Amino acid sequence: MAMQGVRRVLILDDEQIIANTLALILNRSGFEARAVYSGETAIEAARELSPDVLISDVIMQGMTGIDAAIRISEIVPHCHVILFSGQAATSDLLERAHANGHQFELLVKPVHPRALLDRLNKIN
Repeated sequence: MAMQGVRRVLILDDEQIIANTLALILNRSGFEARAVYSGETAIEAARELSPDVLISDVIMQGMTGIDAAIRISEIVPHCHVILFSGQAATSDLLERAHANGHQFELLVKPVHPRALLDRLNKIN
């Protein structure tokens, strides 16, 4: 069940099956989750949804998940960012974001739904 402080979750992954599956799991668990498939679409959705949490893949075609997370953090400062990736290139991108003052979490793919729900329920 979703915690009172964390309700709206935006999921960004260019692999539509992953984004849709996570949104389905979260919606069934009491969250308001929306799946999007590109960084540009995520930024537009963030303006509309004002998410409490962004869950984003990192390595995608076009805009990276980190670049999208930075833009979304500027639009929705309270948005907690959880990045997930199965690729080694992620660590360099994440280090650059940290060097620029962005403190994003990283989960390794594949993310088990129970572990993700537990993590979301620990966000204040």
